[in-house]
Amino acid sequence: MARRFPFHLARLILGFILVYASLDKILHPDAFAKLIYNYQLLPHSAINLTAIVLPWLELILGALLLCGIWMHGAVALTTLLLALFFSAMVISAARGLDIHCGCFTTNPEGKSDLVLTMIRDFTFLAVGVYLSFETYFCGLSQRVKKP
Repeated sequence: MARRFPFHLARLILGFILVYASLDKILHPDAFAKLIYNYQLLPHSAINLTAIVLPWLELILGALLLCGIWMHGAVALTTLLLALFFSAMVISAARGLDIHCGCFTTNPEGKSDLVLTMIRDFTFLAVGVYLSFETYFCGLSQRVKKP
């Protein structure tokens, strides 16, 4: 039981974060598309589709983590998504772009400290890596839901 508690706590926290992060982006896909454009990483033709699909993917992955179902896929995709988010922040910092990350709000006025945002995103990624390790190498996800 003691070993399972950190796993369950981590999946619940990360699941809540993903659900919370998706809400404003789902409600304001046009504003989120502008934030994606500011990263200058995607071709223009992919921005609108990304602005529509990405928040729903976050919501679904967060719900799966909260419910503790389909953990292998949910953990793998969540960790990949977090790695992409962190990489986008690092690339933006390296290119000297002063952008709003768009992580939790689409309000462009909410500029955030890039270093703190990168630390936060790295922390989320570390939690995702921990969940991946526990899921794939320790088999804890198989004990999340028992019929």
